[in-house]
Amino acid sequence: MATERREWERFDRRRRIGRFVLTLVAAVTVVASWRFMDTGVVRPETVPREVGDLLTRMYPPDVAYTTQIVEPLIETIQIAALGTLGALVLAVPVALLAAENTTPNAVTFWLGRVVVTVSRSVNTIIWALFFVVLFGSGPLAGAVAIAFRSVGFLGKLLGEEIEEIDFGQVEAVRAAGASSAQVLLYGILPQVKPALVGLSIYRWDINIRDSTVLGFVGAGGIGVQLFRAVNAFAWQSVATVLIVILGVVVATESLSAYTRGLVR
Repeated sequence: MATERREWERFDRRRRIGRFVLTLVAAVTVVASWRFMDTGVVRPETVPREVGDLLTRMYPPDVAYTTQIVEPLIETIQIAALGTLGALVLAVPVALLAAENTTPNAVTFWLGRVVVTVSRSVNTIIWALFFVVLFGSGPLAGAVAIAFRSVGFLGKLLGEEIEEIDFGQVEAVRAAGASSAQVLLYGILPQVKPALVGLSIYRWDINIRDSTVLGFVGAGGIGVQLFRAVNAFAWQSVATVLIVILGVVVATESLSAYTRGLVR
């Protein structure tokens, strides 16, 4: 008696059709968007020449300009540090509201989710524009913008960590007569402390990069010097600022990676 030959396939017919339809929709969307925006490169053969001309104007970097960007650079780091600290303070209660196992009710759960969504949906530059109008130009607007942008990131990821904790420990602390604050300090935070520290350091790393451009909207930092140099067509000074920003970003990423390694 002949046996029926069977062939292994990664996806069944239904999933193959679904993947094909999704791919087709994505391709049509990209092509339609490209045509609608009338995107195109005019005379692409001039691009290498223009890039070479810009690099020639930037070389050599204006080393003497470094003395004028030390203070704005320190201000940039301070903006990122204060913004991250403010976000961390705000993110803990937001995470407790956004976590299903610690939120008091459905209303507070959705309130936490709304805060997370709004914070993450608005770009740092938009937050900075809003707070520049509110507080005026300067590093305060930048620090508050960084804080409001970071709350959603920290609140979402920390809330997910809280949902994964061993709730038995929380019930044990509560059964011993602990208050709500003590339950938080001794039942919840110890379990999410490594994630909290790691996420804070990672967010600080991101905020260093974000804070370098806040000066373009008047929110302080080294971006102010970069904006002035670009407006003055001082390309050698622009090169100096870009090199300094690159060095700071690389240094903070290395420090962030090293510190997260210690936390793990």
